[in-house]
Amino acid sequence: MSLAKNLATLSLGALVAATVAPAAPASAEEAAIEGEERSGEIIVTARRRAESLIDVPISLTAFSGEALEQRGTPDITALQFRTPNTTLQVARGSNSTLIAFIRGVGQQDPLWGFEPGVGLYVDDVYIARPQGAVLDIFDVERVEILRGPQGTLYGRNTIGGAVKYVTRRLGSELAGRVTASYGSYNQIDLSGTIAVPLGETFAVGGAVAWYNRDGYGRNLTTGADHYNKDVLAGRLSAEFDNGDVFIRLAGDRTEDRSNPRHGHRQQGFAGLPAFEPPADPYDTRAGIGDTNKVVTQGVSLTGEFRLGETLTLKSISAYRDGRTDTVIDFDNTPGPVLDIPAFYDDWQFTQEVQLLVEQERWQAVFGGFYLKGRASGAFDTVLGGANLTILTSGTVRTDSIALFGDVSFDITPELKISGGLRWTRDDKEGTVFRRNFAGIRSPQFGNPSAIPGLIRTDYTNERAFEKLTPRLALSYQPNRDLNIYASYGKGFKSGGFDMRGDAVFTPFTVNGYEPETIDSFEAGVKGAFLDRRLFLSFAAFYSDYRDVQITVQAPVAPPGVGIASVVDNAGKAEIKGFELEMTARPTANLSVSAALGHTDATFKEFLTFIAGGTQPVDVADQRVFQNTPAWVVSLSATWGLDVAGGRLSLTPSMSLRDRTSQFEIPNPLLDQPSFVLVDASAVWESGNGRWTLGVHGRNLADELYKIGGYNFPGALFGNSIIAFYGPPRTVTGTVAFRF
Repeated sequence: MSLAKNLATLSLGALVAATVAPAAPASAEEAAIEGEERSGEIIVTARRRAESLIDVPISLTAFSGEALEQRGTPDITALQFRTPNTTLQVARGSNSTLIAFIRGVGQQDPLWGFEPGVGLYVDDVYIARPQGAVLDIFDVERVEILRGPQGTLYGRNTIGGAVKYVTRRLGSELAGRVTASYGSYNQIDLSGTIAVPLGETFAVGGAVAWYNRDGYGRNLTTGADHYNKDVLAGRLSAEFDNGDVFIRLAGDRTEDRSNPRHGHRQQGFAGLPAFEPPADPYDTRAGIGDTNKVVTQGVSLTGEFRLGETLTLKSISAYRDGRTDTVIDFDNTPGPVLDIPAFYDDWQFTQEVQLLVEQERWQAVFGGFYLKGRASGAFDTVLGGANLTILTSGTVRTDSIALFGDVSFDITPELKISGGLRWTRDDKEGTVFRRNFAGIRSPQFGNPSAIPGLIRTDYTNERAFEKLTPRLALSYQPNRDLNIYASYGKGFKSGGFDMRGDAVFTPFTVNGYEPETIDSFEAGVKGAFLDRRLFLSFAAFYSDYRDVQITVQAPVAPPGVGIASVVDNAGKAEIKGFELEMTARPTANLSVSAALGHTDATFKEFLTFIAGGTQPVDVADQRVFQNTPAWVVSLSATWGLDVAGGRLSLTPSMSLRDRTSQFEIPNPLLDQPSFVLVDASAVWESGNGRWTLGVHGRNLADELYKIGGYNFPGALFGNSIIAFYGPPRTVTGTVAFRF
């Protein structure tokens, strides 16, 4: 379907929706109209202090927990359809690994040791690895999505933006919630939360959720479900709060035993029936097996101490670890043509200290951040046609330390200036081993009789990366309902070592790759109008993106060599665009929201070794940005009415995403044309707020759309071009009880 036709469909549908029934809160402003925040003063902590969304000179979208529940939002990837210029996807070949891009900046490759371009925080704890990071929505207070480089205010420096997932505090009253859902594909979801006060200042609580669903498709070789879900997650916490001191000790664990996703072949090979694509795009013929397990867990200790009327000291200590055991069948056939058994293993310790200052005319955050972590893993590249296996294994150790500060000053009551500076130093040690074996699988993955062959890579190297990154913003607020601002920020992502690097084919891989940087300029306006019945937020941005880190994997000749990997510092890119978010409430029972995002991202220089052998070649005119649609649009509305002693809310919504390339090299078999998704929810809440009944339909038009892929053409690789798809049409019924 063309973009023009999609836009026409979307506009017509939105007009009908706005006159019949509108969408649940799609942004912080819209959520502010509902419930407890009818004044529109939704509070966010994007600048590490509580303030109105309008006051923050940062482009961000925030979603309250209530708004997410109203929509039946399953996990954070659904937020990409309501957030301008944002991509949050399940990584290719996985069930719970997150791929995130904001304004064209991100990191698709989830291999151990690579830095994400978009930072993820859970209750202020930085999550360094993407495995297990597709967070389900339960026990959530709000989710904030910040666009543009971050780092002068908190945590790890992130070059593209940040996603902040904030859970609810326990409070001082006995409270709980039990939720049960049943839906398409035999979906059964059960979750519960409870908070128990043990005195006036101390409380304990917990949350548990179990998600189970049959697959959207089948493995035609093994008979197992394909695209199923089997996840168990839980949190426990204890909190002390006397008004001046807040301390939270929390632990969490998530175990994902969903079957591996092997994808769908996009074309046949050599006329062989086993290589023909299954008729159903959710089916596969993979023969590698269906064993998959991802475990992530952690513990954190957060303390906030008021040192008087103007000073607050905050400490965030956390330890996390994770383990992934998985298999991916790249060829999607019963035989081991191109199979990848793999495991990832990682841990991290982080410590952050902040001093928050609140004076009459100036506010500030001063802090330090420390991260120590290790990311390890191994995988076999099994080339059955050549009776060859290439074992790749390695470890990246990271020690990172940063100091940061950010000060805001009121020049006049209307004119405000803020600036920040961050110093970061990352010390990294990379160990990479890569060896050929004759036989199917290496000894590390169950074949002790495999015959060792050529060692392709075997090194340990160390590198240090250091950078100063500033931020500056100027805002003018003629009144509490209008903010006009301009800002500049510099982002930085450190370099590292390519865990797939082949020192035979690319000897320079032992030196690692360089950092990337971005200079981001933004101007915007936020305001509430018409007696706070209309909220508007507009931002235009321009970014100068340099030394872009891009992973290139390509088959190499002669046959039997395998697949070469290079991390290119591709050179220069220019990114520009804008974002517009709107929420209106024309009547007490009707609200309408819309979001529009445009990103124009172009490579000005793209230097790659794969195309040029030992000398880099500029191929900028042949490359595009991945996971970055030029246009994204969302429209929704919510109509509320009193029914049966409660409140019924009807919420249709539509979203459009423009054409998306899965890789920097366009491929018509893998790239996704523009498409529209249609969702709808009906939620009834009892007058006393205890009971909630809901029906949520997602992708009601049953649109088929790709979210990832692999591209390994050629006879040796079985012409393995495979795609992964987003969920089909689903309908879910939910009942919840609060006490």
